[in-house]
Amino acid sequence: MSRFTIANLPRMEVTALSQELLALKSPDNSLAVIDVRDGDHIGGHIRGSRWVPSHQLDEWMPTLLRQLENTKTVVFHCALSKQRGPSAALRYIREREAKFGEDSVAAPEGTGTPGQQASAAAAAAAAQSEENHEQAQGHGTEKETAPVAQKVCVLRGGFQKWQESHGPDERLTEAYVKDLWEDY
Repeated sequence: MSRFTIANLPRMEVTALSQELLALKSPDNSLAVIDVRDGDHIGGHIRGSRWVPSHQLDEWMPTLLRQLENTKTVVFHCALSKQRGPSAALRYIREREAKFGEDSVAAPEGTGTPGQQASAAAAAAAAQSEENHEQAQGHGTEKETAPVAQKVCVLRGGFQKWQESHGPDERLTEAYVKDLWEDY
């Protein structure tokens, strides 16, 4: 079972994301931004983001898992990052953990006391030992090993908050149409 919930899903501030994007000299695997808006994608998007409409997430999930396998930080967002963005992030986390194991996603901060964390680690080790035994016996499915413990988070305030600060900045935002966001 995943350690992540809506309550402890990490959030990234707009200013932190903009600083990280500006610090990138060229696209690399340190950061990916996934925009899960649907028809409301018009009016601009974060430069370099990938558009994966929420209603197509099921179709895109295997591709995202493969393409983002070595990415250090993955940031999901929708218009406000209240429903589609967090839901997509949680779905991605669960799929990544199922494919690569729980350690493939960096643990959310404040997930239990040290004793609870030790108990959870012991339970995970026992489950892994049982899984290894089943695999040795020819049962069960083999999990792939993820090369990096990925940080997965949601952009606080979504594109609405982003465009308030960075909409007109062409270094950070593409295809921005201010008029579409004035009364949003």
